[in-house]
Amino acid sequence: MRIEIWADVVCAWAYIGKRRLERALAGRSGAEVVWRPFRIDPTAPARAVPLEEALRDPLVDEALRACAPGLSPERNRARVSQVAAREGLGPTWGSRWRVSSHDAHRLIALAYEHGGPPAQDAVAEGVMRANFVEGLDIGDRAVLGEVAAAAGFPLGARLLDGDAGEDLVRELLLQGRARGVRTSPTLVVGGRALAGAQSPEVIADFLRDGGRERSVPAEVERMRWAESLMDRRDPLGALVMLRPLLEEFGADRGVRLLAARAYFASAQLNRAGATLESLVEEFPGDLYLRMLYGRTLERQGRDEEARPHLRLAAAADG
Repeated sequence: MRIEIWADVVCAWAYIGKRRLERALAGRSGAEVVWRPFRIDPTAPARAVPLEEALRDPLVDEALRACAPGLSPERNRARVSQVAAREGLGPTWGSRWRVSSHDAHRLIALAYEHGGPPAQDAVAEGVMRANFVEGLDIGDRAVLGEVAAAAGFPLGARLLDGDAGEDLVRELLLQGRARGVRTSPTLVVGGRALAGAQSPEVIADFLRDGGRERSVPAEVERMRWAESLMDRRDPLGALVMLRPLLEEFGADRGVRLLAARAYFASAQLNRAGATLESLVEEFPGDLYLRMLYGRTLERQGRDEEARPHLRLAAAADG
């Protein structure tokens, strides 16, 4: 059974959820746990800011209050600290910094690529311990390098100094968005999701109930993710998902049409027009293609060229 944990390492509930998952898996064999990135604070700075200073920002305060309605940020932190203590996390607890988790996610993703699930889990544990127990700045690559070395992944420090993992993390974040992940942590098994740091009993029931899903070819899954991102009004993300499909299946009608829609939605009108022009030539009876091509021409100010395509599409609609 493959268990994916979509989580942000600056989310206290991710660390608590890790402990609860470990308890749910105690005595159980055959489970592979894979960590996937999620961002709860995409505007966090690359250079760390003391958390107490960050909390004086009204926007940060507002965001934290939205995470725990009815509780002040101070009361919520105290509540989470009590929960963490019950899970054996501590003795001291609490992040001291507001900082981007981007490099930490790169390190965790690279640990999986180079060392598999055990190395990745050790790195994820080390990163969260550094942040929540040791109060270190996990935006500091030196700190992350020490975490990687202690976890048995000494290559990690050198990889972080370059751009390794940049595209991988970006695509994984898009995958999570396409799959509907909205909370840190979220467990995904066989296409089923369990949001939040649920109790070990709830997690065990979730794992017992699910896991098997009919596998589909990787290219079909990628198309689904691209379509989902279009539905979520993220055409640039959809194009990232489509890039390998365009390289391998560039002649496929469905791939080209979805790319054209993404070009149109992201105002890349020259690319949209070129793709749609070739599709209309190949499939002149497809009135949806004509409508989209006509609208593209219209947005380019080419009204005379657009008119016949839009007229045909409107007649069919009528």
